[in-house]
Amino acid sequence: MKDYGLYIVTDSNILDGRDFYECIEDALRGGVKTIQLREKYATGAEFLQKAIKLRKLTKKYNAMFIVNDRVDIAMISNADGIHVGQSDIPVSYVKSIVGNDMVVGVSVSNVEEAKTAKLNGADYIGVGAMFNTTTKSDAKSVSIEELKNIRKKVGIPIVVIGGIQLDNIASLIACDVQGYAVISAILGKDNIHDECIKWIHKIKTPSTGGRSLMELI
Repeated sequence: MKDYGLYIVTDSNILDGRDFYECIEDALRGGVKTIQLREKYATGAEFLQKAIKLRKLTKKYNAMFIVNDRVDIAMISNADGIHVGQSDIPVSYVKSIVGNDMVVGVSVSNVEEAKTAKLNGADYIGVGAMFNTTTKSDAKSVSIEELKNIRKKVGIPIVVIGGIQLDNIASLIACDVQGYAVISAILGKDNIHDECIKWIHKIKTPSTGGRSLMELI
């Protein structure tokens, strides 16, 4: 299954005035494999500008670039994929537009939503919120047991999200997931680059043959 690794979801507000692109590049230099552009308060023009610049940055570091919700901007910026929620454009419609040119991710919180997402063509699912989170107040809570059930029932990559911290990630690593989506726990740190390396060392992605990515950087 495709490995999404350490997966950063953007939020300019958390950066507290720091340069957006410098912070994202710090994360990419630290080994982040996937960047999702999700700027809730950006205008369409601002969102597009960020998408075009992040597409260039992610290519520089051979990382995946995912756009949240905006299919049009994902296509204009030549993104690798698009991510939609349960209340956004249905994944079947997204797939009818982008075909196999982009991966499509869908947010889910239970087995039935996960099964439906896969049936409708999702390439991966974002499962959460796994723990309490302040960045998405309307997120439904997902138990570890439900995550395990989703893993058993749905054979596509899982990216977990929601309140994930270094001190609670171990329970998720044991559930055979393919990505760990993080926002404030990394973007809120003073040294984003070093923080990413700590996370990757903790994750020890299976594709490294038993070695942590820390050993390969």
